Amino acid sequence: MGLKEFFGRWRKGEDERAVERAEEESRMTPADRDLDEEDYEAHKEDIRTAGTSYAGFDAADVARNELDDH
Repeated sequence: MGLKEFFGRWRKGEDERAVERAEEESRMTPADRDLDEEDYEAHKEDIRTAGTSYAGFDAADVARNELDDH
């Protein structure tokens, strides 16, 4: 499989996921959309702060140690 074929398949998969997401969003109520947006923003905040907080550093150390042990 060449790179062109690989990226074509990857793009097709991304397009299918985008269509599925759009269909799911079209069936959402306004309250569901607001909740989904809040969840998305909270997830972004969690990711942003995980690397800058002491708890984030501790979690990274634990995960690193678990990988080293196996």
